[in-house]
Amino acid sequence: MPIAFVLATATIALPAASQAAPVISRLTPPSRVTSGFGSTGAVIARFLPDQRFDLQATVIPDETSKSVVAVEFFVDNVSVGVISSTVPNPANGSLVDANRTTGTPAVRVLPLNARVASLRAYRNTVPGVHTLRAVTLQSDGLTSERSGVFEIVNVSTPLGRRARNVVIFIGDGMGIAHRTAARIMLQGVSQGKSNGSLAMDTFPGTALVTTSSLNSIVTDSSPGAGCYSTGNKGNNNEHGVFPDDTSAIFDNPRIETMGEFMFRKYGKTLGIVTTSDVFDATPGSFGSHTQARAAGTGIVDQYLNEQIDFGGLRVLLGGGRRWFLPSGATFASGNGYDLLGSSRSNGNDYVLPPDVVAGWGVPAGTLDQGTNVIAAFQGKGFTYASDATTLASANTTQLLGLFHTGNMNIALDKLAKRRNAVIGNLGGKNPTTNAFVVDEYGFPNQPMLEEMTSKALETLNKNPAGFTLMVEAASIDKQAHNMDSERWIMDTIEFDKSIKVAQDFANRNPDTLVVVTADHECAGVNIIGASLVNNNTLNAANQASLLTRAQETDAGSKTTRLRNEVVGLYEAAGFPQYSIATDGYPADTDPNRKMLIGYAANADRNEDWLTNPMPLQDGQSILTNGVAAGAGATFDYDDAPLSAYPLNPTFRDNGFATSANQLGFIITGQVGPSGGGSAAHTASDIPLSAYGRGASLFFGVMDNTDVYFRIMQAMIGGAK
Repeated sequence: MPIAFVLATATIALPAASQAAPVISRLTPPSRVTSGFGSTGAVIARFLPDQRFDLQATVIPDETSKSVVAVEFFVDNVSVGVISSTVPNPANGSLVDANRTTGTPAVRVLPLNARVASLRAYRNTVPGVHTLRAVTLQSDGLTSERSGVFEIVNVSTPLGRRARNVVIFIGDGMGIAHRTAARIMLQGVSQGKSNGSLAMDTFPGTALVTTSSLNSIVTDSSPGAGCYSTGNKGNNNEHGVFPDDTSAIFDNPRIETMGEFMFRKYGKTLGIVTTSDVFDATPGSFGSHTQARAAGTGIVDQYLNEQIDFGGLRVLLGGGRRWFLPSGATFASGNGYDLLGSSRSNGNDYVLPPDVVAGWGVPAGTLDQGTNVIAAFQGKGFTYASDATTLASANTTQLLGLFHTGNMNIALDKLAKRRNAVIGNLGGKNPTTNAFVVDEYGFPNQPMLEEMTSKALETLNKNPAGFTLMVEAASIDKQAHNMDSERWIMDTIEFDKSIKVAQDFANRNPDTLVVVTADHECAGVNIIGASLVNNNTLNAANQASLLTRAQETDAGSKTTRLRNEVVGLYEAAGFPQYSIATDGYPADTDPNRKMLIGYAANADRNEDWLTNPMPLQDGQSILTNGVAAGAGATFDYDDAPLSAYPLNPTFRDNGFATSANQLGFIITGQVGPSGGGSAAHTASDIPLSAYGRGASLFFGVMDNTDVYFRIMQAMIGGAK
């Protein structure tokens, strides 16, 4: 219905120059013609032919006494829908209060009479740049309009055979230096040449990827991964959606994800594998739509309610059991204390508005914090694996694996338990309790990422139509935030071993594309040199002379001993050499003259250059008294062991409670308290490597959204 007929008595006229008029303050999709990377990099919002996305406009009347009567959307000057306050709207349309707030206490951003008009699940099949225009009618008859553009990208040009499968590897936070450090530790360097390559180094497709989000040069993981799942920029902390002006966290304008599109159009199934909690930003970007990346209950419920039936979700592996257990459930650690097993809460769950339900054809959802989501997955035919043993034995077409209540433990700590031996300087053990880290977390039998990847490929490959699989090494980022060098390097090596699994799969199944990249760089990592002294001199357990002197309370003395006398630069660095154990991982992360890592986006940290025995406290491990680990720095050893883990990087190296008795020296960071005591993401470009069907499409410098469209070209139009 044209907007002129919304009010039978209205006479629509443009306002005179002296008259005020309503303002359309936001038009979605976001719009600005730019000069970007790639042949289709000129428009902010880009979509595939027939990919669904929401249209939305925020309208502010010119006076508080006036109201929004209607909004009409036009594409290429053809009306596609009218949203009205006076006549019934289409089922996929709504006009709601623009009640977005900011700050603490919350303050409303827009006037009380501001409204948000939405038209859900629009689609366009014609390639090219299209105009989007919204016209609004105010209660006094005045109108105004706002225009923008979006692009429909043609990915159907026949360039070769289609890729049947795609595997997207995301090394969260992994920049170039993270890869280099992993290569040095795993392969070594002699006479200036690497003694070997990482699996990802052997991929022929090579590119650099820019990573900025819709609202910052420095992205977080939600839009950083969301660009690969939707082809569009997003605001930090949001994924699968564009920003809006309502306070509801699950009603934002949606963008159809890669998994949803490929399942709807081609019957391809979806797998999500991560070493983090499965609700976390990167896995969530491939299976949910929300403006709040922390809304774990609702994100997991979207996996259950939407992604199985409408996104083809058939494999979900990682941590995060706490979001699947009914509220109030506890988990016994096996070490004489319990963890609060459930974090489910109605406060971060959802009931979708009717226009989203009608437009996208999905269930509304319920506030159901008491639901056992594991049982609900099993009710839909999923096999459940709780540890490495049950994962290995699973033979199914639908697989749910939850190996931890929160984030899975780090590769270094998992390996220490498997080897029944510490790695480097007591790495993987609590020196106070003499217990392995994974035992104190209560999950001694967690799978390695390469085992998870192998099982995911085996399971998904049973679908004749093919699949899309996302595999994330989450703790490259998490441990780079913590400036825990040996832990993120070992996780990068674990990541590379999982990539080798996919490379071997692609060799057996040549219509498979494997893409390795990151969502952003974390911590400004670089390799600054190597230790000038032998490991025995650095090893705290031996209390060698250098380290004993480093225990002096004078900070300057510590800096002299552990910086000036240890850090070898240029030719003094030589070539650090690490021995490799029979499991394929470094046997010792503290060899003589070890590699030393520096951080450009660092927070304050205590540094003794040795492997930290334990990781920092993980805020996702929740104690039975209701206090999250990391909420306080009491370090009472009478509490559960996890509460005595170092709180932040300044409390490491055997002096958890005070700095006076710590080994090591304090390095002052550039990131202050706003960074939460951890290193920060950076805006640095990140590397991309591609292998298999379509690898030739990836080269040069690319915007992160270009990656999505080149993957889709390989899967829809084909590639060499």
